[in-house]
Amino acid sequence: MGGPHRAEPDDDGRPSSRRTAAPDTTGPFAAVFRDAVQRRGLSLDRVRERLAAQGIGVSLATLSYWQRGRSQPEQARSLRAVDALESILDLPTGALRSLIGPSRPRGRITSEGPGLDDSRQVFGERSHVELALGTDFAQFNNDLVALSIHETVRIDARRRCRAVAVKQVMRATRDGARHITVVHDEISAEHATVTPHFGRLGTVRRIPELRTVVAEMEFGRPLARDETALIAYTLEYGPEPAQCPHYERRMRTSPHEYLLHICFHPDALPTSCHRFFKERIDAPMRYERGIALDVSHAAHILLHKCPPGVHGMFWEWPR
Repeated sequence: MGGPHRAEPDDDGRPSSRRTAAPDTTGPFAAVFRDAVQRRGLSLDRVRERLAAQGIGVSLATLSYWQRGRSQPEQARSLRAVDALESILDLPTGALRSLIGPSRPRGRITSEGPGLDDSRQVFGERSHVELALGTDFAQFNNDLVALSIHETVRIDARRRCRAVAVKQVMRATRDGARHITVVHDEISAEHATVTPHFGRLGTVRRIPELRTVVAEMEFGRPLARDETALIAYTLEYGPEPAQCPHYERRMRTSPHEYLLHICFHPDALPTSCHRFFKERIDAPMRYERGIALDVSHAAHILLHKCPPGVHGMFWEWPR
């Protein structure tokens, strides 16, 4: 049973909801850290900013992994961050540090593929992706982790998304991975086509009622653990796609590199273009920044070790 709440201004002057009851500091480090962040009404990006204000640099990806138990703070700089977090989150001194377990073998965390909790953390409950995959959602590409993802999106003269070209390098987290499942939603599924360039196209399912296409890109043979594979394909949206105001990529892990390249037709240039980040599909934008078009009428973002969540760009058309 929760205690009373009171409105209290955050560092940026906005009110946040904060419990006055004593926090629960029993349980695993990840659970106590996660509950303390939620209790203070802070986003992980805000936590990162507060640490940075104290001269402590910790990435969003690292904070997200700590919160979900996929890694834990161990190095001296990370332990300094934990001490600062106790103050930021109004926890007693030592409440977090005392919960850190023994050191884990190197490579243990990064060798694990995403699980059901990772998927729902980004997609939410009963998303179109989960509805499209059905019972397979629980094992959605959980034998692979993405190392790099490159996407090029082409917008035509009528402001419509004509095609997206995807190139992705993955590593197998265990023996036997045979294919990667790719899901594209918010499209006219009945007319969309998938053309493979590297890898072999397997089963393709079009689900018009969900405006979703699910396709399997096969590697041609089972991969050994830690073996890498590259696939590339182009998704064409069909003869009459809808106007396109944004494009986003949902990530359940933290790839080494993500490149998003939006190419606009010279007869249909936006008035502005922005990159954004959300912690999950239905969450508000936590980060936004303007992106200038280059001489080829294109805009891009290049991210390294970006945190799990939703990364993308949106643009505004002339009226």
